[in-house]
Amino acid sequence: MIDKRNHYINGAWVAAQGGADFPVFNPATEEPFATISLGSEADTEAAIMAARAAFPAWSATTPEMRGDVLKRILAAYEARTEDMAKAISTEMGAPIDMSIADQAASGRGHLKAFIRALDAFEWTRPNRPGIEGQDLVHEAAGVAALITP
Repeated sequence: MIDKRNHYINGAWVAAQGGADFPVFNPATEEPFATISLGSEADTEAAIMAARAAFPAWSATTPEMRGDVLKRILAAYEARTEDMAKAISTEMGAPIDMSIADQAASGRGHLKAFIRALDAFEWTRPNRPGIEGQDLVHEAAGVAALITP
């Protein structure tokens, strides 16, 4: 049984402060294969506070530096494609070939799309062409907490 009850907060794997344990079942076998923690509001708040603390340094990085981070994440993802596919296959009850070709490839495709978008994005552009000093500047706005699949 895989134990994934910790949350990655502020650069470390930490025990959940609340919430309930949740069994994860392989739908193909109907057998539990992992336990996760659903976390709690306190866990979310801890993650938000850590992100807020990191925000000034991260927002000061250049788009090139952020692109380099995404490229390193992509390289790590690609190095672990087989691990990802196995985990997806077990969680979804899907054939491993489908997990490799469709599901694991999807994450890789999203990361590549983010990198392309970052490279092509116009961070500063004239707000009113022909009028000096009225540029539109895109910059980081803040922290968000998301619940994702």
